[in-house]
Amino acid sequence: MKVLNFLKKAFKKKLRKKAVKTAKKKPLKKISKKAKPKLKKPLKKKVKKTLKKPAPKTKKKTSKKPVKKASEQAPKNKEKEIGVITHYFNKISVGIIMLKSELKVGDKIHIKGAHDDFSQTIESMQINRQDISQAKKGDEIGVKVANPVHQNDKVYQLL
Repeated sequence: MKVLNFLKKAFKKKLRKKAVKTAKKKPLKKISKKAKPKLKKPLKKKVKKTLKKPAPKTKKKTSKKPVKKASEQAPKNKEKEIGVITHYFNKISVGIIMLKSELKVGDKIHIKGAHDDFSQTIESMQINRQDISQAKKGDEIGVKVANPVHQNDKVYQLL
């Protein structure tokens, strides 16, 4: 420890000596109050100040139509409610529809409910295991469906 302290003191003395020598060689200049550095003055341009009145603001008449909510907007494809799902057989993927209007094979339907929302084309219909091509209002028909459906899902015909 004593050796380290001794070396530190010696090193500090050498640094002090060097600092003193450089200070003697280059003395600091004192700035007097009279000898201030001259700063360049920025050029001032003569600007005429004219009072300009702002142009009166004209209100553009825009007809804003109230935006309808998604539920209020007309659907892209027109739909007509034709029935309600009353039962679903999951093993054979058949939904039973109670019809409120006519339906034919080849018609496009849209089934919408709390869990379901899909469209498909009717390929076959049956009443009491008999194939039919057209069903009338009040019939309960079985339709092969693409996705599982639930009771009380609405069935719409795409027009």
